[in-house]
Amino acid sequence: MPCNSRLLLLGTYNQGKVREITSILANCGWSLASLNKFPSIDADESGNTYSANAIAKARVYSSSTGLLALADDSGLEVAALAGSPGVFSARYAGENASDADRRQLLLSELAKTRDQDRRARFVSSVAIADKDGYVLNVVEGICEGTITVAPRGTGGFGYDPLFVPDGYDQTFAELSEEIKNRISHRAKALIQTRQFLVSIS
Repeated sequence: MPCNSRLLLLGTYNQGKVREITSILANCGWSLASLNKFPSIDADESGNTYSANAIAKARVYSSSTGLLALADDSGLEVAALAGSPGVFSARYAGENASDADRRQLLLSELAKTRDQDRRARFVSSVAIADKDGYVLNVVEGICEGTITVAPRGTGGFGYDPLFVPDGYDQTFAELSEEIKNRISHRAKALIQTRQFLVSIS
């Protein structure tokens, strides 16, 4: 293996993501550390697919720290908006916009379409790379659902208060972490990632 320390870097400064990832990867045979233990590391997200962005970030985080690194890229695809915001989900309302700004813009753009179709899906790609740039694993998870007419719930982060997964009446921001960490797009990708990590631990 390219890393002998059994320490896996979680490539995100987002504490909500850190909690989700740590919960799902628990007891995977690896110790976990987040980017918050390191100085700010800038990783480009200019790819046109989730996997391209996840791979690019994992490579930068690993080469910058010398640790095996995991990174994800996720997005919300809304049918009535032709799949937008998609890979631009995090930058949808501009670089310095808040989660609330992005949610408001999404609802505003959706209202302009006058389309009754509120179908949407979350997509997540998770990649693991080593310091030499070698990509060890890439997986994808998808969660289908619908967009609400207004934000609901105080949990989660990002677009969670707007998204109701199929089979449920509550948004990701209203559902318990236990349920979300079982059915979400990121959870589905991370469960596959966990299986990989166990196999190489």
